[in-house]
Amino acid sequence: MHTDEHWMTQALALAETAAGQGEVPVGAVLVYSDELIGTGWNQPIGRHDPSAHAEVMALRDAGEQRGNYRLAQSTLYVTLEPCLMCVGALVHARVERVVYGAADPKSGAVDTCCTGFELPGLNHRVAVSAGVLADECGELLRRFFRARRG
Repeated sequence: MHTDEHWMTQALALAETAAGQGEVPVGAVLVYSDELIGTGWNQPIGRHDPSAHAEVMALRDAGEQRGNYRLAQSTLYVTLEPCLMCVGALVHARVERVVYGAADPKSGAVDTCCTGFELPGLNHRVAVSAGVLADECGELLRRFFRARRG
């Protein structure tokens, strides 16, 4: 059985892919029964799609592979705390658990700016583990933005 750190390392590699494409370096992997079923990295600039966040791309990949948009009993590993849009997508997909690395002080909708998974009226609850490889995830983002600002 792989650890949370193992899967977050996989997400970090995808975040590096995003950075190499000039995208904000966020990566995500979706896992079911200790098997990788979906991968994604930030691609809104390249795809001209504001919804092409790493989490959504991983959900799309897994949904296509599984032939179902419901991804119950899966765990999403993502390098940055999800935004409210991604929280909604994760609820609709019935993801069981989200593990994230760095907190997002600007738009984090799991713990930081709001607690999106706890909104009233949601028909599904998602378990959360925060801070897995947070230093590594945060440093990748800081390095990217330092280089961008020159």
